[in-house]
Amino acid sequence: MQDDAQHKSLWDALDALATRHGMTPSGLARAAGLDATTFNKSKRVSVDGRLRWPSTESLARALSAVGSTFDEFAGLLAGGSGGGRTIPIVGLARAGADGFFDEAGFPVGADDTVRFPDTGLDRVYALEITGDSMEPLYRNGDVVIVQPGGAVRRGDRVVVRTKAGEVTAKELGRRTEANIELISLNPQYPVRKLALDEIDWIARIVWASQ
Repeated sequence: MQDDAQHKSLWDALDALATRHGMTPSGLARAAGLDATTFNKSKRVSVDGRLRWPSTESLARALSAVGSTFDEFAGLLAGGSGGGRTIPIVGLARAGADGFFDEAGFPVGADDTVRFPDTGLDRVYALEITGDSMEPLYRNGDVVIVQPGGAVRRGDRVVVRTKAGEVTAKELGRRTEANIELISLNPQYPVRKLALDEIDWIARIVWASQ
């Protein structure tokens, strides 16, 4: 029953987001560059009765299309039974401290939190970007939502922690059995190549504030 309530609350909030910006759910999907039926009510439950949830990517694209944020969307959720949830937020500098993350790359020592919609993604956290190596995509002070433990592939934006304690946000480049390439979107920074045995963990960035 709790899943039913969260499911309804999430979709109601998405409908409210569309209405707030003078759109139908189909119009919001088109504005986000998605198939027009992505947010249709007929797509919210499968033919065998299973609940279907909007993906984090589709939700992020919808929010970007209307210039909204996850924090604002969580406010819409608060009007329903789900209300969103709080997740840890950490800064890059503190993230390098020993013992701050568990073996899967999830922070265990974060005191601060931010609000995040209950999208069905487990164990996500927020990371505040510092520095300019990810400009122009991510700027100093931007917040990215990170999912540890998920599969990553070439071209993904990722957060990488080395065994030496360095934490950095990059684009994942070529990956071999021995090493990986980490690409800075700022051309002033060269491509880095790290041996796999130097890496503690890699986590995928699933959304970023802009």
